[in-house]
Amino acid sequence: MDFVSSNINKYIEINNLISARKNSIKIGFKKMALKEIQSDSLLEVAEDKVLKAFKLNHKEAFVEDDGLFIETLNGFPGVYSSYINKTIGNAGILDLLGNKVNRNASFKSIIAFYDGHKIKSFTGEIKGKISFDLTNGGWGFDPIFVPENSKLSFGQMDLKMKNNISHRKVALDKFLDWYLNPALK
Repeated sequence: MDFVSSNINKYIEINNLISARKNSIKIGFKKMALKEIQSDSLLEVAEDKVLKAFKLNHKEAFVEDDGLFIETLNGFPGVYSSYINKTIGNAGILDLLGNKVNRNASFKSIIAFYDGHKIKSFTGEIKGKISFDLTNGGWGFDPIFVPENSKLSFGQMDLKMKNNISHRKVALDKFLDWYLNPALK
């Protein structure tokens, strides 16, 4: 089975999580830029991407799509997180928030799997806040997202610490619990 993404950082995190789990699976990495449909739903985007991945790769595949949802910005950037990160980046998000006191946010992740017969999707979410300042480290929105019960942003955490609590871990654990249990299929 392949994990399909254009983002090597996602693969590194997911492979690290899978490798740390006993009695798990082995995955390959297929680097592909899959065109995203325009949708306000992470689930729709992920499920469309996994169908495209299967069509191009001709074997079991899974993808991960995620978004940063900022409460005071009505959930923005949400499903548009990748585009927003590429265009205005973390500094732009901090500018949009300015000195707003409400900095509540959540990171959501969808893992979508397709085996040629049916799609199965799994959701993970972690709540936190957007920092007032850009921190060092990480990738994507890691330098500005501070998970609940932490003083560190994802960017300031090492991979093991981040992977213990991330939205991606929550979704991946649900996927692996299902995938590794034939009775649930």
